[in-house]
Amino acid sequence: KCPSRYWIFLTSLFSSTCSQGTRFVHSAALDADGRYSIKWGFDESTITFEVEVETRGYIGFGLSPTGAMSSSDIVIGGVLDGSPYLLDYYTDSNRKVHKDVLQSYQLLYGRENDTHTVLAFSRNLQTCDDNDKVITGSTVRVIWAFHAEDVGVSGPVYHGTNRGRKSLRLLNPGTSSSIPAGTAFFDLQNEEVPVPHKDTTYWCQIFKFPELKKKHHIIRIEPMIQKGHGNLVHHILLYQCDSNLNKSEINRGHECYHPNMPDSFFTCETVLFAWAIGGEGFTYPPHAGMSIGTSIDPVYVQMEIHFDNPSLQRGIVDSSGLRLYYSPSLRRYDAGVIETGVWVSLYHMLPPGMQDYITEGHCTQECLQESLDSEMPSGIHVFAVLLHAHLAGRAIRARHFRQQVELQPLASDDQFDFNFQEFQPLSQERIILPGDSLITECRYNTKGRMNMTWGGLSTRDEMCLSYLLYYPRVNLARCESLPEITGQLKFIGIKEIQEPVITWPFVIKSPKKYSNLSFTEAMDKYKWTRKRGKAFNNIVRKLPMNVRCSKIGQDEWSIQGMIISPPELKSEQTSAAVVACRNVSEIQCGCSFVLLLTACLLLILQTCLYL
Repeated sequence: KCPSRYWIFLTSLFSSTCSQGTRFVHSAALDADGRYSIKWGFDESTITFEVEVETRGYIGFGLSPTGAMSSSDIVIGGVLDGSPYLLDYYTDSNRKVHKDVLQSYQLLYGRENDTHTVLAFSRNLQTCDDNDKVITGSTVRVIWAFHAEDVGVSGPVYHGTNRGRKSLRLLNPGTSSSIPAGTAFFDLQNEEVPVPHKDTTYWCQIFKFPELKKKHHIIRIEPMIQKGHGNLVHHILLYQCDSNLNKSEINRGHECYHPNMPDSFFTCETVLFAWAIGGEGFTYPPHAGMSIGTSIDPVYVQMEIHFDNPSLQRGIVDSSGLRLYYSPSLRRYDAGVIETGVWVSLYHMLPPGMQDYITEGHCTQECLQESLDSEMPSGIHVFAVLLHAHLAGRAIRARHFRQQVELQPLASDDQFDFNFQEFQPLSQERIILPGDSLITECRYNTKGRMNMTWGGLSTRDEMCLSYLLYYPRVNLARCESLPEITGQLKFIGIKEIQEPVITWPFVIKSPKKYSNLSFTEAMDKYKWTRKRGKAFNNIVRKLPMNVRCSKIGQDEWSIQGMIISPPELKSEQTSAAVVACRNVSEIQCGCSFVLLLTACLLLILQTCLYL
């Protein structure tokens, strides 16, 4: 048997050489106490992880479709008697652990000291193994576990409470966190907010940006999470508010979406920044920044913090928030935000009991033609996208069309997680030209719901939006659509509404079974089935739509309010070609240095034979 010290030396030498092109550009603590942390980096075909865990036993790391143990792709390893080990496992639908016949993960190195174990390993993004999860740009539910004992002959013992999950975007190209030393900043921060002893709380507060004598650029925004609250603060959203809001409501905190929420809070709609647990700060590209200090810039903003308190702890006080770095050294371009998708309204409705319901919000060719022809005929450059829905959302795509021909999507997330929303930096900037069009496509699951789900602000309501960060800034704030209500009412047999309309939601006049009911009550009264829901979905996607094409503030482009039909698309862009599957029986290294692989194996063999 080859002594372990030689094995450690040779595999470490071999692995470090094979992975020389990989840098760990991302990192995350997977648990609140910092006992389990990971680093990772990737290239076009391979991803490499380094995990460091407070244990001298085994480490478990996995990719799950839901965040639960079942049907997951798992790797388990550790360091036993000085030798690192790593095995590829998977779980079935009953959460039973099986050793994978195809061992797709490659051990790079491992070490341990008196308290911690470190393992590094890599795998292909596409392994062509049905028991492995394909790693894409979508959100990934990472699951983790560890135990004080190493894996024995009978396999890993149950990890007990040493387990957890976290949503991450593993293939996020990221943004640089480096900014010039001494850059000024200001904080938007809670001041000892008492967190209610309930599972979920959304806390909102309006702030005023600092008054500046001249124009500045915000160049970076990063979270400030109170120590020990890493799992309590689930996400933070920053919205731009109306400049004419009630000044007495500034710096007042209140529970969001509450019936008694101050009126000014409802004027804060456009997302300027988003951070979610596991996410990182956002740095603007070196040629663009968010302008502040001029008459057309944001003055008032609302910070929304989602507190997650599943154990219903009492007496928690939080002072988390955001830090915004700003500079008088102006970038070449002002950055802007455009809200695209479905106009937030009760006319956006989802039937109950649906496994897969699709909504489409159009940023129309007509809106982009009028606004960009006037403001920026050469087009705008999109550099980041935030995909936004609420609790029923399962997948979102920001689709891009030019002359009705579909291009690659601006952004997509097939595993959308409401609790993990942040701007996705694009690996390459995308140009939107006058006459282009966009569709924000959202897939929902309403299986557990008994009544209709309505478009609205509450997390139990729904949205379907894409926020585009772009430059140079133009006078376009919202580019959206909403399906006409008449066709939706006709589907359930409504013939006439009471006129004049003096109440909202408006009231039905006929037929008799819906008489004197609001249209929302009528929709809830209808006996929905999965078949009827699917038929309704097909009809709604073909209905004429009301166009929203609004400027910054209260002004509108002339196309606003027009009724147009959804465009007929010439083609649909298919997803990127799946990486050709290699012969998985071949021994592979994360890099493709075949000669080096052969030399390393021969060296190991010769050493063992000599000994």
